[in-house]
Amino acid sequence: MTLRTRYEFTLPRGYVDREGAWHHQGVMRLATARDELEPLRDPTISGPDDPRLTVVVLARVVERLGSLELVTTHEIEGLFAADLAYLQDFYGVINFGTPAEIEEFLAGQDDVAPAAPAAVEEPAPVADVPDAGLVPTARPVRSAIEELPAETR
Repeated sequence: MTLRTRYEFTLPRGYVDREGAWHHQGVMRLATARDELEPLRDPTISGPDDPRLTVVVLARVVERLGSLELVTTHEIEGLFAADLAYLQDFYGVINFGTPAEIEEFLAGQDDVAPAAPAAVEEPAPVADVPDAGLVPTARPVRSAIEELPAETR
């Protein structure tokens, strides 16, 4: 029996690079102790509970993403939230799961084939929209995430 150290995955959404190329299949290797310890020495990581730690660890163990042979924190940070969550689950299963759990997870990803991202259309200019005398009811879009005061949580 040989130890399997690399696993193929398919992201639910897919990574879109700077040139607009879509990458959804990749390879992740098993993590070593160094993969989990070295990022804690990174000055941008404040400790084991720092959310960025996940990004740095995943950048170390994801060996390929589509045609990208070098995956860095930049690519991991550019993933859609669903893909980041998927890779976190994938990491946990292949590194800490039983062989049965790994096989079940891998079989489950075969059932979900990502769809190509739809082209984004630019909204029509406001001057081209006919005015029907309606009062806008939509809330304004927030430009950033707002922190709620502690007393309202």
